[in-house]
Amino acid sequence: MNQLILGDCLEVMRKMDSESIDLIYLDPPFFSNRNYEVIWGDKGEVRSFEDRWSGGIEHYIAWLKERVTEMHRLLKPTGSIYLHCDYHANSYIRVYILDKIFGENNFHGEIIWEKIRVKKAQSKEIPNIHDTLFCYSKSNKYLYYPPKTEISETYKKSHYNQIDSITGKRYQLVSLLQQGQGPARLFGDKLLLPPEGKHWIWSQDRIDLAINNGIIVFTNPKIPRYKRFLEESEEKGIPVGDIWMDIIPVNSQASERIGYPTQKPEALLDRIIKMSSNEGDTVLDPFVGGGTTVVVADKLNRNWIGIDQSVQAIKVSEFRLNKQQGLYSAPFVVQLHKYDYDTLFNQNPKIFETWIVERFGGRPNMKKGSDKGIDGKMQDGTPIQVKQSNSVGSLPIRQLVTDARANDKMVYEKNILEGKPIAYFIAFSFGKGAIQEVARLKNEENIIIKLVTVEEIVPIAKKPKLNVSIKDLGADGKGHREIEFTAEAESETEIEFYAFDFDYNEETKIFSAEEILNKDGKATNKFKAGTHTIAIKVIDSEGLEAMEVIKIKVNGEVERE
Repeated sequence: MNQLILGDCLEVMRKMDSESIDLIYLDPPFFSNRNYEVIWGDKGEVRSFEDRWSGGIEHYIAWLKERVTEMHRLLKPTGSIYLHCDYHANSYIRVYILDKIFGENNFHGEIIWEKIRVKKAQSKEIPNIHDTLFCYSKSNKYLYYPPKTEISETYKKSHYNQIDSITGKRYQLVSLLQQGQGPARLFGDKLLLPPEGKHWIWSQDRIDLAINNGIIVFTNPKIPRYKRFLEESEEKGIPVGDIWMDIIPVNSQASERIGYPTQKPEALLDRIIKMSSNEGDTVLDPFVGGGTTVVVADKLNRNWIGIDQSVQAIKVSEFRLNKQQGLYSAPFVVQLHKYDYDTLFNQNPKIFETWIVERFGGRPNMKKGSDKGIDGKMQDGTPIQVKQSNSVGSLPIRQLVTDARANDKMVYEKNILEGKPIAYFIAFSFGKGAIQEVARLKNEENIIIKLVTVEEIVPIAKKPKLNVSIKDLGADGKGHREIEFTAEAESETEIEFYAFDFDYNEETKIFSAEEILNKDGKATNKFKAGTHTIAIKVIDSEGLEAMEVIKIKVNGEVERE
């Protein structure tokens, strides 16, 4: 199940299975020693910031190394890790963390990503315009698909500047030599020995074929080159090296911009994920930030897990995912410190069953079709049933006895013999009839069924209360009316931010926010004539949310339904 998890990634990763992840991308907080490193400003992030800065570079490296060690454990043998950092600590990170944990032989590249296009003059300092990404693998069996990029028009004109006299196709002349000593080859009637320390890159058969086809050209009697045609190069693309200047950073005009200062462009993660994973693989981002990794992984049909200590990071990532969710999108869950009763109670039943069984320590039943009353099993095979209900009565208890016996008679009889529960029953609450039936089964038939409430598994809290008012600001002279929305919320904790969806779809129930990190609860939008549905959410410091949906009619004036 795809997951967004609120918490310290170290604690979360320690509970995850070894060798369960195919690709890890992490963009941890940089060792910049600046207050601007606090992005969101909520309690989780500030606490993490303070932890990292209780000491100098040694403390920072120890803090990061502990987490990267867990990441190494989680990676499959074919897995890779990309660690994003900058000049403040990149040399320390490579030598004292990555080389130590993954091994120098599993280092596969230092990628330089140009993140700043406009170079500003700095007194006595060379302008810093790039970040570094280190790539390591778990073993020598790692996945790797060389990235390619399109050929620009400028490059075509400057490099493919020759025309074949027979075909009329554009081409460039390319060397047939590479490093490493090799034997002589026949080029027609010429036997040519490569220069010292070099070898001819083609076999004799391929050279013979190229000579016959007129592809090899001699720029002088001892230097053969081959014609690389533009048409062929466009099909294959240009191999990408370790300097990435073609990925534009997120600026103020970018359509994907969410207002997160260190937000990474989707193109960057698109390239990394395609380089080192296949569809269906699992991608982990332990510092999910603005959610770019999980958003792109979701688009590329990868499974994913995103972790962050910041409530705002998790909720912003959730809203970005919601915005791209379609009919066939894979479901995902958001794991918080506390959970809202109404949200859990009304969640998709299959998603809820899978999630609560995992939280209970069991293995969910992932088979399609009828589950025959068994929604999961404990590690010893004891069945688990889940009812997304209150006041469960006696009839489901009696039925569970039948289902447990039919599911696995050996486990059923073994549990009775050892005085253990023959099944676990999870629900929001149980009625008097269920409690009495459990007692009767134990006393009269020596059958134990363990009743477990959802609140015993995960903490439940009250979500905030929200009230929204509107104000007509008048016509804009272009057939639209501008309306101001004022959201006011109350919570047992602090309010983090508001979000606004000015075109809410009541059929899909998907909240697709146009404005996310709104701090004061005020937002304006222009509407054309007609009926409009608007949804407003408020998020508190526990990650719990409340939503109000309002309808307005615009026709000369504004009317709220």
